Amino acid sequence: MAATGRDYYEVLRVSRDASDADVKKAFRGLARELHPDVSDAPDAEHQFREVAEAYEVLSDPDRRQTYDRYGHAGLRSGGFQPTDFDLGNLSDIFAAFFGDGIFGSARGPRPTRGPDVAGGVEVTLEDVLTGVKTSVDVRVAAVCEGCAGSGAKPGTSPITCPACRGAGRVQHVSQSVFGQFVRTSGCPSCDGSGQVVEHPCETCDGAGRLPVDRTLELDVPAGIHDGQRIRLRGQGHGGELGGPSGDAFVQVRVRPFDGLERDGDDLVAVTSVTMIDAALGTTVRVKAPGGEVDLDLPPGTQPGEVSVVKGRGLPSLQTGRRGNLRVHVAVQVPRRLTPEQRAQLLRLGGEIDVDAYAGDDDGFFQRLKSAFR
Repeated sequence: MAATGRDYYEVLRVSRDASDADVKKAFRGLARELHPDVSDAPDAEHQFREVAEAYEVLSDPDRRQTYDRYGHAGLRSGGFQPTDFDLGNLSDIFAAFFGDGIFGSARGPRPTRGPDVAGGVEVTLEDVLTGVKTSVDVRVAAVCEGCAGSGAKPGTSPITCPACRGAGRVQHVSQSVFGQFVRTSGCPSCDGSGQVVEHPCETCDGAGRLPVDRTLELDVPAGIHDGQRIRLRGQGHGGELGGPSGDAFVQVRVRPFDGLERDGDDLVAVTSVTMIDAALGTTVRVKAPGGEVDLDLPPGTQPGEVSVVKGRGLPSLQTGRRGNLRVHVAVQVPRRLTPEQRAQLLRLGGEIDVDAYAGDDDGFFQRLKSAFR
């Protein structure tokens, strides 16, 4: 559950156009200031979790874009759940965000979370209207059941790496005119794991993980937008040394609906009528998700006029309330007339009084401006 409902930029004390480097710098400073081991404030733990949650969102380009556009509700609908950190050690927190070695810890390798995996699904606009259950196929590196991820043959166990003595890192000392330099790098003998498998598992050949094809079930919520992602916790690649699995992020693509454009939660359509029908009034049929809509156009309908059908748009992610269907009217004028038809129009034009054309000219120009916008 989210630790905060506050604005994430306010929490990290950065502007909305802050760079990635600014966001990272702000998090590091606040984390050191607010960690319960350092701060005496009674709500230090709550403040720290707010800062960690804000950084988790703003440091990820896709999450940040979703938050900027839809706020907290957009993140929740996309499946985001803040990581629940053990606040016992500040270096562990930094390692979770930035990787190991921020503080040069020498406690040796620890369980690591598995990488995330990405997938994608395509849905229709009808699916966006109602929400839909669907599935996606992904290929992940799953923890080997034969050795429980240790890489060692059942009945045996890995041994401590003699090269690094279980630290997973080795130091290289070099001399220069400026003095002695110490460089730390991952141990090449154990690939940084701190352990050596003498008797590899026959199932995974000592890797501890195996490639597995999985079919993941997911609920696509009503009102989702094209390009948003849904997070499936724990469905990514398996962790190492008993660490948790990563997450699966499924990007949703919404298939275009012929004749309709989406504008937020509204749907926009264009219908064409002849100038005779526009003058006399007519009924047009507009295709829309959930069924066709019969729309009555009154006599004297003008070119560019917009008719709004309430509640026939798409549901909002935040409230579930449906938007509207906006229908723009295009009036067709004949391009080719026979001499007799031309004579009839001329006669009709002479018979129609100028008052018949009277209307809201300001309204016409306003519609024209809206069309250009």
